Amino acid sequence: MDKILVTGAAGFIGSHVVDKLINLGHVVIALDDLSGGFAENVNPKAEFVKGTFLDLKLLDKLFSTNTITHIYHLGAYAAEGLSHFIRNFNYKNNLIGSINLINYAVNYNVKCFVFTSSIAVYGKNQLPYTENTIPNPEDPYGIAKYAVELDLKNAHEMFDLNYVIFRPHNVYGERQNIGDKYRNVIGIFMNNLLKGEKLPIFGDGTQTRAFSYIDDVAAPIANSGFMTEAYNEVFNIGADKPYTINELVKVVGEAFGVQPKVVYNEARNEVIHAYSSHEKADRVFEAFIKKIDLQTGIRKMADRVKREGSKSTPKFGNIEIMKKLPSAWK
Repeated sequence: MDKILVTGAAGFIGSHVVDKLINLGHVVIALDDLSGGFAENVNPKAEFVKGTFLDLKLLDKLFSTNTITHIYHLGAYAAEGLSHFIRNFNYKNNLIGSINLINYAVNYNVKCFVFTSSIAVYGKNQLPYTENTIPNPEDPYGIAKYAVELDLKNAHEMFDLNYVIFRPHNVYGERQNIGDKYRNVIGIFMNNLLKGEKLPIFGDGTQTRAFSYIDDVAAPIANSGFMTEAYNEVFNIGADKPYTINELVKVVGEAFGVQPKVVYNEARNEVIHAYSSHEKADRVFEAFIKKIDLQTGIRKMADRVKREGSKSTPKFGNIEIMKKLPSAWK
């Protein structure tokens, strides 16, 4: 029986992937330090381990006492815009921690390493992004993700470690942490509506993103580690249709039955338009992708958010650079 290590297993995407792996009949070790996730997100059929992949003693114990056949690495701090101001924290968690896991995958003959990268690796390139687009990341988060991709490619060529790389984007849905003002714009909007506050937009709101419902991302990721046709390939994954942030405000407002009030903040240093082509993933993972439209997905998420209520927004305590930090984050 396959035994799978999933990092970020108490987080948003990770917990959904754990569910699907267990439903497929696999044994799952769910690793998470609960810095951004919640223990209640973890499927009770998984073996939950509280800890971090930066802890080499913990990794030694996990790999020496278990025959881990697959690694699904979804653990990361994914605040892309904030990554400019937390460079050391970003590279330590999103790059060095990933390399730790790759080392163990090689040394313990893991069959496949499934990695969630990001379309942040592309930067300001020709749209729509395809897997053949040459990456040119614009921020430390994208740089870290692309560096891990390159290391996986090297580990395959050098040590025959099989991998599958996904570049998802703007994923939303049930279990997303709405109490995080640094990331997850849909969660931020919903949280503010519950609290009766204005919705914050950086810039004029004409920037575009293709928002991806969780089921259309988690199912292909979960199945990929057992599909040899996906091995050693890179896949863009997510929704096809881009929306402006102003359009998103309207869709979220409709799901809550209100006309939201908006506050426009100073524009951040970010890619203005970002969306991908998914022809490759649609072909390989056709059986697992339903293409849930934005309105339907937002309603599903809103129903849960309204039941659970608003969340507090803790201040990030590891800001390393204050220069040019957006005032909304100070």
